[in-house]
Amino acid sequence: MGATAIGTGLNTHPDYAGLVCQHLRDLTGIDLITAPDLVEATQDTGVFVQVSGVLKRIAVKLSKIANDLRLLSSGPRAGLNEINLPAVQPGSSIMPGKVNPVIPEVVNQVAFEVIGNDVTVTLAAEAGQLQLNVMEPIIAFALFNNLTHLRNACRTFATRCVHGITANRDHLRRTVEQSVGIVTALNPYIGYENSAAIAKEALETGRGVYELVLERGLLTQAELDDILKPENMTRPRWKDS
Repeated sequence: MGATAIGTGLNTHPDYAGLVCQHLRDLTGIDLITAPDLVEATQDTGVFVQVSGVLKRIAVKLSKIANDLRLLSSGPRAGLNEINLPAVQPGSSIMPGKVNPVIPEVVNQVAFEVIGNDVTVTLAAEAGQLQLNVMEPIIAFALFNNLTHLRNACRTFATRCVHGITANRDHLRRTVEQSVGIVTALNPYIGYENSAAIAKEALETGRGVYELVLERGLLTQAELDDILKPENMTRPRWKDS
């Protein structure tokens, strides 16, 4: 506002830009400022590219979380079945009892839109010529859509999905106890060769790492319980600690 001809402010009153900015501050309650260099602000819309990039980063992270929830709730028989998402609607007209992760799917689709709009903003900013960029309408349209849709997606995600998630604790406990991967935590205590042999036998026989270690007398039950406690495997730890 007030830049007029390529940022020079030609044909405006010297106080015009400042008065407009103050009026906008009063209307919005936001501590707005006038761009310090109106010539630069008129020709270069890089600030919008930066804002769009931040929104894209949020969208990517949000979509990753939605992907994780879809995978963790898959099943119950042929999936991970580690968590339960709130049932929002009947999932299928031909598959009775099927419940789809519709809220995470909505979040995914909003994220795709935001990522696509970021490309639009990038190309629009690049399309400026010399002292002027006439592509600001599509930049504004894309950014306002991203802000509105991301806000709505976050609120919907939280209230209609995340707040109602429950864990299948018994199933999770069995999965951890039967995991061959936990042999990694035993490596400092029983050595690489023993750990590899235990893992191989567990895979071949379907037996658990826990019982095989006890059977071979490599560690006591108390030692195993401490080493293989799930919370003890979520941080760096050495056998002398």
